[in-house]
Amino acid sequence: MLDGDAAARLDGAEAGRVFREESGRSVAALIRVLGDIDLAEDAVQEAFAVALRTWPRDGVPPNPGGWITTTARNRAIDRLRRESRGRQLLSDVAVLSPGNDDPGMPEEVGPVPDDRLRLIFTCCHPALSTEAQVALTLRLLGGLSTKQVARSFLVGEATMAGRLVRAKRKIKAARIPYRVPEAHELPDRLRPVLAVVYLVYNAGLASPAEPGLCAEAVRLARILATLMPDEPEVAGLLALLLLTESRRASRTGADGSLVLLGEQDRTQWDRALIQEGQAIVRRCLRRNQPGAYQLQAAINAVHADAATVEQTDWPQIIALYDHLLAVAPTPVVALNRAIAIGEVQGTAVALALVDELDLASYHLFHATRADLLRRLGRHSEAAAAYQRAAAMAPTDAERDFLRLGGRASR
Repeated sequence: MLDGDAAARLDGAEAGRVFREESGRSVAALIRVLGDIDLAEDAVQEAFAVALRTWPRDGVPPNPGGWITTTARNRAIDRLRRESRGRQLLSDVAVLSPGNDDPGMPEEVGPVPDDRLRLIFTCCHPALSTEAQVALTLRLLGGLSTKQVARSFLVGEATMAGRLVRAKRKIKAARIPYRVPEAHELPDRLRPVLAVVYLVYNAGLASPAEPGLCAEAVRLARILATLMPDEPEVAGLLALLLLTESRRASRTGADGSLVLLGEQDRTQWDRALIQEGQAIVRRCLRRNQPGAYQLQAAINAVHADAATVEQTDWPQIIALYDHLLAVAPTPVVALNRAIAIGEVQGTAVALALVDELDLASYHLFHATRADLLRRLGRHSEAAAAYQRAAAMAPTDAERDFLRLGGRASR
């Protein structure tokens, strides 16, 4: 336990950190027992309110997560006792719980080591829209407030609150099961889970006001990797996020301007994250069960190996993109492959490949064309492509960068 002075320093930020780290576990455990998402959420919120009042005075308990879960469970039971609808739930809790003298939660039964795994599969059920999946994951597992989730989606708090309510109602109305899929269901069900975590990370990259989303996505990926150590694509996603995260600080200049990969100061890259990510990639290679996230991680690992952009092993990157295109034959993968081919076979070859793609609604397609046209000296066409890309870019930093490129091409 912390001493009195340390406990007294428990401020809102520290409580927020504990909440972010522990609330997902507590909510997940309570949903398993209570079968009610709203009741579990409210109880955990109440438990943290109690913590804010008592921890500065009494000290942080040795197991903050266990304290929160036990307090939340007791609060939920008190609430159920006051409500007629709670009688059946109380009976269920009594069956699942140990004796009243034991304040702990019931032990997990079965092979699943953590309730959070059940919760993320519930949040990411295919019956829900992708937007709802991401929002619920951030709210229930990530511990973000409704206001924080709303900022991530660039909508008002009331709008997001309505979306979350509708998503939770759909879970109840559609009787979406609170369980981990069976082995034969897992490949299809795991895909949206990984996609949601990846979307959370990219939302953080695209929103400088919410950099915590990147850290949250990495944390969720670590949880998945711990809970599902035998799933190679889970490992691949974690490696991809770690390697991308290692460069995040160098993606923008001091003035907030965008810095491209080839122009980044590689001495700023986080070598510890790179080493961790590359070690995971090596383990994935030994498994020889390649998937889209593993291959993307391997591409990023090759970039991380190069001390300078000139030392990049482009033939290796092209070979990896060939594999990735076979596994995930999307126009965006083809676009990135064309860029890599241009580094080996020349700009004209890359532009010919890019022009074959149907990506008119994708701003990076136009940004890539603009850069290739500029390199070929076709400045008026490049300026038009830069202008179109800037008009579609999702962030101010990207828009400013593309507008600057357009002016330079005139």
